[in-house]
Amino acid sequence: MHLNLSQLRAFAAVARWSSFTKAANALHTTQPALSAKIQQLEEAVGATLFDRTTRAVALTRIARDILPSVEKILGETEALIYYAKDVASGITGRVVVAALPSVCSTILPKAIAQFHSEWPGISIALRDALTERIVEMVRSDEVDFGIGSPVVGDPQFDFTFLCSDHMAVVTPLPHPLSAVQHPRLKHLLDFPLILMDRNSSVRRIVDQSLLEQGRASQPLYEVAYMSTAIGMVRAGLGVSVLPTTALEVKSASDLSARRLMDPSLTRKIGILRRRGRSSGAVVDRFLGFLRHSFKTLAN
Repeated sequence: MHLNLSQLRAFAAVARWSSFTKAANALHTTQPALSAKIQQLEEAVGATLFDRTTRAVALTRIARDILPSVEKILGETEALIYYAKDVASGITGRVVVAALPSVCSTILPKAIAQFHSEWPGISIALRDALTERIVEMVRSDEVDFGIGSPVVGDPQFDFTFLCSDHMAVVTPLPHPLSAVQHPRLKHLLDFPLILMDRNSSVRRIVDQSLLEQGRASQPLYEVAYMSTAIGMVRAGLGVSVLPTTALEVKSASDLSARRLMDPSLTRKIGILRRRGRSSGAVVDRFLGFLRHSFKTLAN
């Protein structure tokens, strides 16, 4: 026979009150029902738990030994129930988010700080990753949702637009491109190009824009991290195309970062979720906050 919580609660109540009648009243049950639970528990453990007389109820030696463990189990169970209720109501819990590095280092920290001031019981875990890895994590339920570029042609995903991210040409100072009043992607082709690798959404946007112009991207250097691209530009190895929201771009005060005027060099950023997946009150609360405040935070 298996133990259950009602039997443990009955045992703890009788131990506390030293009376079946008082314990039954405390648990809002009948004395026969309480006695049945104690009998079931005694059968399960294979030992007598109470010495009963007409005047008193006393714990046996084994009952005294197991009582602390029973009280610990009941206390932890009670705490778990309260915690589960708080999670279900969106008061406390944990949200795991995968997002583009440019978002993780700029917009999301501000968003989390504002959110935490209102909901301190909810913790946020960030996984910074490139687009393909974000899609993998959302697909495998490693994260609650992702923040990145839309997944084209895949019916498994829902995309909720948050903001637009524009591409900029990053050059040393001074540089011949500084004389170009409205720089476009075609103006960069006469210079050594430092581009993100092909797993990056930034690279896909650049490649697609060039393809629409009948050209192919032929970077002299490919890198996985924006900080590497910035370092190579700083070393005079070429020019790069990076998003204007990237912290690496914003903090590179010794370099020039100018928005490229090609209409196609704009990246949509939004929430990626598995279609048909329920998320829970805590995740929904953070999602609602992001949808409401993201555009303001991005500026």
